Amino acid sequence: MMSLYRESHFTFRFADDRIIPRFHLEGIEIGRNVSVFRLDPVTGAWLNLIASATTGKGGWVDMAEPIMVRAGGGSRDERL
Repeated sequence: MMSLYRESHFTFRFADDRIIPRFHLEGIEIGRNVSVFRLDPVTGAWLNLIASATTGKGGWVDMAEPIMVRAGGGSRDERL
């Protein structure tokens, strides 16, 4: 299994509606740009950019505005 930080992107889906004010990317250095895209729940295709942020201490990404995800929906974070 490859660790998340070695991938250029990571897809996450949720069984319940969620409001996500921050998330953790283990092993990512401070100051790395991160973009979050909405995914089509059926095809998995990237839709629109919903947020951009920068990793902070310990790989934490604090969102300026929380990401709202619906059950069954998905998002993808892309490290630039």
